[in-house]
Amino acid sequence: MTNAGGRPALTRLHARLVVSDGPRAVDFYCTALGAEEIERYTGPEGRIVHAMLRLGDAVLAVKDAADGDPAPPDLGGTPVIMALDVSDADAVAVAMLRAGASVVHPVADQHYGQRGGRLADPFGHQWMISQPLEDLTHDQIQRRTDELYPS
Repeated sequence: MTNAGGRPALTRLHARLVVSDGPRAVDFYCTALGAEEIERYTGPEGRIVHAMLRLGDAVLAVKDAADGDPAPPDLGGTPVIMALDVSDADAVAVAMLRAGASVVHPVADQHYGQRGGRLADPFGHQWMISQPLEDLTHDQIQRRTDELYPS
């Protein structure tokens, strides 16, 4: 199958999170985010080689750090922020905090018409959680952004 430009068609995109303790990470994502474990393959001593989780309509893979795949703490942090659109940002934040996450930016009403914040999971991955508050146009959001960050 190819797309209009003759290139192979993209059939799926998902994040693959490398963590320091795969079984504990899968438990965290199931408890804190309501993920459902779809599959798991393990190597020696129960290390996760690949686990697939379903979060709503999305899927996410998890694996233990090994074979040159470093977890965020091995790199001094992560440059990637996972974004979750949710129906109740406060409730998701509470669930994540109870399961061991920490606050990077507290949940609050944002200038772009959403309520949200950012949390770090116990494995070094960051999660931006957002719920819609207002139905704003691109121009309205840009105007508010310009007011917040004047040149």
